[in-house]
Amino acid sequence: MNFPLQLRFKIFAIAPQISVTDASGALVLYIKQRAFKLKEAVSVFADRAQNQPLYTIAADRVLDFNAQYHFSSASGARLGAVRRHGARSLFKAYYEILHDGATALRIHEANPWMKVLDGVFGDIPVLGLFAGYFFHPAYLVTRVDGAPVLRLKKQPAFLEGKYEIRALGAMDETDTQLAVLGLVMIVLLERRRG
Repeated sequence: MNFPLQLRFKIFAIAPQISVTDASGALVLYIKQRAFKLKEAVSVFADRAQNQPLYTIAADRVLDFNAQYHFSSASGARLGAVRRHGARSLFKAYYEILHDGATALRIHEANPWMKVLDGVFGDIPVLGLFAGYFFHPAYLVTRVDGAPVLRLKKQPAFLEGKYEIRALGAMDETDTQLAVLGLVMIVLLERRRG
């Protein structure tokens, strides 16, 4: 993939849709979350018209406290999963990307105080509307040995979500694919923050 990747979506949408473009501005992925589902269900396409399905992401349970979100190819082959750690994520968001049942990558919030500040200011009438313009959560993707490989950071935006994924280290194609799918799912889960 041609990094940095840009993710954009409307905040006030019944069924969120994220456009992912690469450094040249070309559409790489188009993500649509299904509305009114008890379990998370996300479809990933190669085009805005949603004619070329690439992946699906599906939760393994209704409650997402310790849920796993499984990635499958368009043909139904299992690729991996992202697992949310509920208790560990209360103060600082923490996820693991799994491949063949083992942890391949870890994702954690770079600065947990952003979560606290966003929560405090986001609940203040009128001021809460501007919290997304000033508080920018960031997430680091690291290898199991702790070496950073990607960084997802919220960009200033009003009434829309804008994120950027930057490469910090080399990764193989499989890890890159799993990491980007994991980050997309994290954006969908954490989008109401920042």
